[in-house]
Amino acid sequence: MEYGRRRQPLHGYGRNIALVCPLLLLGGIVLLDFGTSERFRIVSWIVLVPGTAAAVCGVWTTGCYAVLAVVAYVMVDHAWPHQYRAGLADFILVAFGGLLAVVASAVRVRKERQGLHIRDIAETTRRTVLRPLPAPWAGLEHAGVYLAADTDARVGGDFYDIQPGPHGPRVLVGDVQGKGLGAVETAAALLGTFREAGYHEKDLATVAERLETRMLRHRWHVTALGRDDGDRFATAVLIGFPEGGAGTIELVNFGHEAALAVGPCGVRELPCGDGLPIGFGDLGGGLPPVHRVRLADDETLLLVTDGVTEARDCGGTFYPLAQDITRAVTTDPAQAAPRALVRRVRDGVLHHCRGRLADDTTVFAVRRLRGVGAEEGGEGAESDGGEAR
Repeated sequence: MEYGRRRQPLHGYGRNIALVCPLLLLGGIVLLDFGTSERFRIVSWIVLVPGTAAAVCGVWTTGCYAVLAVVAYVMVDHAWPHQYRAGLADFILVAFGGLLAVVASAVRVRKERQGLHIRDIAETTRRTVLRPLPAPWAGLEHAGVYLAADTDARVGGDFYDIQPGPHGPRVLVGDVQGKGLGAVETAAALLGTFREAGYHEKDLATVAERLETRMLRHRWHVTALGRDDGDRFATAVLIGFPEGGAGTIELVNFGHEAALAVGPCGVRELPCGDGLPIGFGDLGGGLPPVHRVRLADDETLLLVTDGVTEARDCGGTFYPLAQDITRAVTTDPAQAAPRALVRRVRDGVLHHCRGRLADDTTVFAVRRLRGVGAEEGGEGAESDGGEAR
């Protein structure tokens, strides 16, 4: 997906058709006026020409059609005998209608430009939160996709990132409760803390503690500003790829969907959300534990948000994520690669719910590059790059 590119509503072949439509309407009205008797004069219908242009053309083009409509009215009306002419009243109608069409076109174009500007802001905001990740990055092969339930807003609380560091790369995937700019602001706060703590802190438990503290501080700050966001929280999965720990990973699950290990031998579920979401640690007697689990070199970690697991079809049946992936890798083991896996889940969810997403949807897949050390990419931890899609 490309970000920041302005997209005009009409361009190329479609724009040419839009420009011709009012002209065809004008020609049709003139021919019909001449083709009927004096008892059925429709020349005043020319007022529809600039009105149609206002809906599909720019301001200057609409103005040209308004002038053309007035000229055509005068010429067609004067071609009839004096007693059958439409007269001054219809001339005023056509002229005034053309003027209103130009004004309407100017308002429409201005609204469209404002809409495109807002979409650009939304894309930039999302790009700031979900920063582009080079591929590969920090000794990891990865792929990710984010689908907004609100295609106009294009922003939400789902987030993911990879942070290289001297203690091995760390991965964070999560979903902030709620929607809108408040959720985006919370996600940005958590990602900022993750990028710092994930680089400097040796223990993954300390990184998890820093995330919990950041959420609490963020809630206090928002409350002090007088913005009642309620007890906002975030579910997340924090994963560490420790140095020298080939074949194992460390995992902390903050009440998030369970991560799946996908490989040629099938699909298995890693430790699920045995802890409370980020921000609710004080209610459960502490933070969730750090699990140390095995992950084979040919296995890919698949992490999704609830937009995937809660996607329903017309009959209310949930998307069978594990079963769908199992069938795919059984048929073709190459489907376990991150890009192929993300593409499979994305297409499967959209097909299952027929493109009607009920919630923001994030799919992220990552695995170690064979023969590449985790320390690679550590020096570039502060740089951004192109997002893997």
